[in-house]
Amino acid sequence: MAASASSSAQQARQTLADRLGEMCRDAGLTGRDLAARCEWSPSKSSRIINGRTPPSTDDIRAWCQACGADSQTEDLIAMLRTAEGMWVGWRRMERSGLKQAQEARLPLYQRTRRFRSYSSWLVPGMIQTQPYTTAALQAIQRRRGLVNDVAEAVAARMERQRVLYEGDRRFAFLVEESVIRSGIGGAEVMSGQLGHLISIASLPNVSLGVVPMRPDRERWPVEGFWIYDTAQVNVELVSGYLTITQPSEVAMYADTFAELADLAVYGATARALIAAAMESLA
Repeated sequence: MAASASSSAQQARQTLADRLGEMCRDAGLTGRDLAARCEWSPSKSSRIINGRTPPSTDDIRAWCQACGADSQTEDLIAMLRTAEGMWVGWRRMERSGLKQAQEARLPLYQRTRRFRSYSSWLVPGMIQTQPYTTAALQAIQRRRGLVNDVAEAVAARMERQRVLYEGDRRFAFLVEESVIRSGIGGAEVMSGQLGHLISIASLPNVSLGVVPMRPDRERWPVEGFWIYDTAQVNVELVSGYLTITQPSEVAMYADTFAELADLAVYGATARALIAAAMESLA
């Protein structure tokens, strides 16, 4: 799934490359002509036009000036930033600390009405307890050598959870059974987290499904992801954070969510699995 998801970012970069190529042709220039005006090698223009090398903001400014299209500069720079924002490495996303990374997602949560979340690693952040979030973010902070603003980041995530109780939003959470069987923070933290899941599942706007561990599954676990309405998917990978907006790819994740949801158990059966996981911690 992750390999195909990267095509959203690639398509955004290609759309920008196509725009630059059209601009060049509209100005009556070849790639070689444009390279001469910008004092580049012809191969650089070719790589940009063919989408093999993304332009920098300075490249776009020079390109627009060479084509006599300065009025399009800001629009094209905005396209570049959108394409760059589809894939963000964790180091870049968290360079100012974990708090800012948590706060950056709040506007998306506020405008979304239907949330679908699948997790094969950890309990989704929206339904984590404060001790569980603290343990998770402390582990990230230590592993990535970030500034220690864990307390502030935890507060930001707890504040973001308010959307669970506001407005007419609907939430569907799917977690693998392995998420409730192994975790972080120790037995006391995990026990509290599992009890919280049982409470969350009772909310009228929340569906909580657990995908049981079994030896004959037809749909195997995938990377964790969030679907926001039908407009956007975010995927958390080992190396970074992927944003998908291409409708066909959003639909792929929606289909995958539906397939995994068919494997999950809900209600009393899900509560029994969670209770059994809690008993194993005693």
